[in-house]
Amino acid sequence: MATETVAKPRTSARVHVQKFGTFLSGMIMPNIGAFIAWGLITALFIEKGWIPVPELGGFGTNAAGKPNTGLVGPMITYLLPLLIAYTGGRMVYDVRGGVVGAIGTMGVIIGAGIPMFIGAMIMGPLGGWTMKKIDSLWDGKIRPGFEMLVNNFSAGIWGAILALLGFYGIAPLVSAFSTGAGNVVQFLVNNGLLPLTSIFIEPAKVLFLNNAINHGVLTPLGIQQSLDQGKSILFLLEANPGPGLGLLLAYMFFGKGAAKASAPGAAIIHFLGGIHEIYFPYVLMRPLLILATIAGGMTGIATLAITNSGLVAPSAPGSIFAVLAQTSRDSYLGVILAVLLATAVSFLVASVILKTTKHSDEVDLNDATSRMEQMKGKKSSVASTLTGARAAAGAGGVGVLAGPVRNIVFACDAGMGSSAMGASVLRNKIKAAGFPDVKVTNASIANLNDTYDVVVTHQDLTERAKPATSSAVHYSVDNFMNSPRYDEIVELVRESNTEGSTATEGPDAGAGTPGGASASQSARGPAAGAAAAGTTAVGGSETEASGAGTGEILARESVVLNGSATTRDAAIDEAGRLLLARGAVDEDYVRAMHEREQSVSTYMGSFLAIPHGTNAAKDHIRKSAVSVIRYPDGIDWNGKQVKFVVGVAGINNEHLHILSSIAKVFTNKEQVARLEAATSEDEILELFGKVNA
Repeated sequence: MATETVAKPRTSARVHVQKFGTFLSGMIMPNIGAFIAWGLITALFIEKGWIPVPELGGFGTNAAGKPNTGLVGPMITYLLPLLIAYTGGRMVYDVRGGVVGAIGTMGVIIGAGIPMFIGAMIMGPLGGWTMKKIDSLWDGKIRPGFEMLVNNFSAGIWGAILALLGFYGIAPLVSAFSTGAGNVVQFLVNNGLLPLTSIFIEPAKVLFLNNAINHGVLTPLGIQQSLDQGKSILFLLEANPGPGLGLLLAYMFFGKGAAKASAPGAAIIHFLGGIHEIYFPYVLMRPLLILATIAGGMTGIATLAITNSGLVAPSAPGSIFAVLAQTSRDSYLGVILAVLLATAVSFLVASVILKTTKHSDEVDLNDATSRMEQMKGKKSSVASTLTGARAAAGAGGVGVLAGPVRNIVFACDAGMGSSAMGASVLRNKIKAAGFPDVKVTNASIANLNDTYDVVVTHQDLTERAKPATSSAVHYSVDNFMNSPRYDEIVELVRESNTEGSTATEGPDAGAGTPGGASASQSARGPAAGAAAAGTTAVGGSETEASGAGTGEILARESVVLNGSATTRDAAIDEAGRLLLARGAVDEDYVRAMHEREQSVSTYMGSFLAIPHGTNAAKDHIRKSAVSVIRYPDGIDWNGKQVKFVVGVAGINNEHLHILSSIAKVFTNKEQVARLEAATSEDEILELFGKVNA
């Protein structure tokens, strides 16, 4: 019988560049506050600043006759590159990767003798990635008690090697690149060609390629230029809000329908808030309007070049307030003129295009917004306000997916109990529906980030999960074992992954209804990022790879056929005592199991509850263990009948294959009946073992 093979869709070069730009942006953007601090100190205290202070600005000599070091030089030479390197390494391999990446970057800094932003953007991720690979060589092979020794010395030794590599190998290469790129920029400036860069920059912004250009090239070169000259024109090549403002003003006067009505609000968000993507749909409605932004950008750059104006540090976001805050002391006139003239030229060109071409703006604003979000790879947090979609979703309306669902996360407080069970159940359903490549993971609320297509939480946790995952579709459930919402999620996966599907409606259910689904807007497309650090997969091959067997985690002495407790709290104590007896936890963890129950119920459905500690109590777990107690007559669990209580304490992934087995059992009525009829502990162990095989 022939097997049909479905070819995976190719990822376009644009998407790869977007991913690269997003990664670069991820290293720069968290540290923008440090760039701003350096920019303010530079603008105020250098010799040509507003308030020259030799000790802070780094000019002149001190009482001993030695040159003043100041703050400006050390901050840009050491602090900023090390922050970038640490952030890049941490993105790849958490704190350990960040530390090793920063150590390696120190070699590049000393070797080059100039601010090494590009070097930091290379060594940071390289240090994290190589440390991760090295750790994998002896993962699970270190004798107990030697973990800290091996981890600390391996990081120290490899960090030292990377520092030497940075000093002798990377620094000369990056210095040569920086010198070459700087010469190219200087050539463009000297020959009056710098305005031509707008021909590439403005279309790149609409295609979401600006991060790769701005943070990958312009910001590092601009920092070096600013250090040498006290300011840089490069910071405003992409960040000038004038071209976008002129376009939106033209729509205010000469647009039609929804586009004209929404343009004033978009202009405020763009110009004052600095969120430039708000104007991208207006360009996509009439691609010819890209000529207006190009003309405006070229005018702004030419004005800066003629007036010899620039900023002292990056302007992020591109708000007029941020631009003025980073403007060099001698450049206010030139910068303000650059913004005003860019606005005027963009407005004039856009007005001519709008007046001389026929188009139905009212019909196409929604389509243009959707196209923009598809190019971006996720739902825009601001552009959706143009069409009113966000308001609808926030009121329990319809969420919109701009691409296929690829990444689903279950989140609970600790990320190891109820979320693991729910993830296992849904994963099996999605696999059965024919979508094995869709990731279903689980995580604690604290470890969530905005890289998921769908987020599933208990109804009491949904509001806590939304701020960190604003782009995702949110489902609220009160039953992790057999919620009717699972079928809706499976259908959402099926529809969004159907060939030719570009937008899929999410559920239409109120978040406050028990078992209901709350749908937030989403636009997670194929390029959705990997699961957040700290998430763990449950069930299937991912969890079975942990290597822990049922005999290690669920022992015979931890199975009780007839529990003695008659109340919920007593049952939690009974499950906790079994974990204590195994030496898996301490008394504080048992207390944390009660705290967890007070905040969010651990009732799963199908007569099952899985009490476990809070996220903060993970330090009180000594080893992974699971206890199983049966209550034939049932216990009242917040108004629900519970006959099986599973106590959980887990380190890393070790306990998750047992929870996967339990989830499979409790979604099968026949298996639950066998559990109820079991007459020995061995029958329960055997049942879970067979299911997990």
